[in-house]
Amino acid sequence: MRAPGMIRRLVGVSSPLKRPAFRWFITGQTVSLLGGSMAPVALTFAVLDASNSTTQLGVVLVARMVPLLVFLLIGGATADRFSRRTVLVLSNIGSALTQGAVAAVLLTGHYSLALVSVLELLNGVLTAFTTPTLRGVLPELVEKTQLRQANSLLGTVRNATKVFGPSVSGLLVVAVGSGPAIAADAASFLVAAVCLSRLPLSGHVSGRKNVLRDIHDGWTQFRTTPWLWPVTVAFCLVNLVLTGTWQILGPELTRQLSDIQTWGFVLSVRGIGLLLMGVVMYRLVVRRLLRFGLLIGVLSTLPLITLGLHLHAPWLMAAAFIGGLGFSALGIAWDTSLQEHVPTQSLSRVSSFDDLLSYIAIPIGQLLVGPLSSLLGGFHLALFAGLLAAAAALAPLASPAVRRLPHHAADPQRTPTPQASTPAAPDATYRTETSCRARSSSRPHPAPPGH
Repeated sequence: MRAPGMIRRLVGVSSPLKRPAFRWFITGQTVSLLGGSMAPVALTFAVLDASNSTTQLGVVLVARMVPLLVFLLIGGATADRFSRRTVLVLSNIGSALTQGAVAAVLLTGHYSLALVSVLELLNGVLTAFTTPTLRGVLPELVEKTQLRQANSLLGTVRNATKVFGPSVSGLLVVAVGSGPAIAADAASFLVAAVCLSRLPLSGHVSGRKNVLRDIHDGWTQFRTTPWLWPVTVAFCLVNLVLTGTWQILGPELTRQLSDIQTWGFVLSVRGIGLLLMGVVMYRLVVRRLLRFGLLIGVLSTLPLITLGLHLHAPWLMAAAFIGGLGFSALGIAWDTSLQEHVPTQSLSRVSSFDDLLSYIAIPIGQLLVGPLSSLLGGFHLALFAGLLAAAAALAPLASPAVRRLPHHAADPQRTPTPQASTPAAPDATYRTETSCRARSSSRPHPAPPGH
């Protein structure tokens, strides 16, 4: 008999932490994500100190992002074609080598824009394989009814590293310099590779030899799954109008309303909201998890709307806290829904399309912020972007397939949702120790669908 109300406390489901494979996974990801959250700060200061040029910094950052976009779909097809453990171990070792080489260049004082850019380009290629592979791991490590809990734990770890990693990196850069900080990131990839090598992940070797055909099959499943593509397209728009506006206009508009220190407090209370919701989502079950995530996720637009309304520091910090709650809930709901309803052997390919749309939208939005703020004014643009993002976040709920998508932990006996049939995605699941899989990437985690 179902408990009343949309939300029920989860009863009788063991913690994913009782599974040794998941403990190896989350340990490796904790170290990797901490290193990954420290690296951007260290690299930024390293390039600026060595070149005193923001243009060179932009070149280095673009050098990493472009191959990530170009190879992401190939990375997803590769992850579904071969053993995910092998792909992850090799890509993490490769990332350790490239980041270690960047650290060596800086430590020896032989900075070269061309050399650092090539190394970051290689890092971007490797990340394009790591990101979709990680999206397909959890269902092979934990039971389907534990996916939400596993994603809540991973989300809490990810958000904690986002909150504390940049601060630790800043202190490390001041104390010992950028080179050692990037070397620490390289070491974190090696630790992650060791942990990932212990995972009992199944192989998914395809009988075909045409990667392009695999990508096409992933696209077919993506566009014919009625609950999947509306959410992805909606959050492509959310990322387009929200992320760049918040990152670029947020500090300046906050300074105009209060002072620059307030921006630091805003980010801190937002981080607290992110962490708190991870704890809440671990304990609570919703019958329609995706619907719940979208309804709560619209709160992530509240900080930008608050800025656009010229509301001062106390209101802005309250909005940032609530926005953090919404962003975290949506991310956990989306990752769990993908893992519950997309066949494991096609999960990386399908999620790579989601990632690609998210990644592309963010830099385009960032480029548009400057011209649009000059045209409309910063506060007007913030309000417009916040309201448009809120409307886009709610738009997928117009689809019955989105509204009615079930959550397996709320009804573990329920028959799985039928999937769009594709040659590459038969209705079968690969399992290990009667289990499933696990983790979210060390990517620049984009917005939820698409993070």
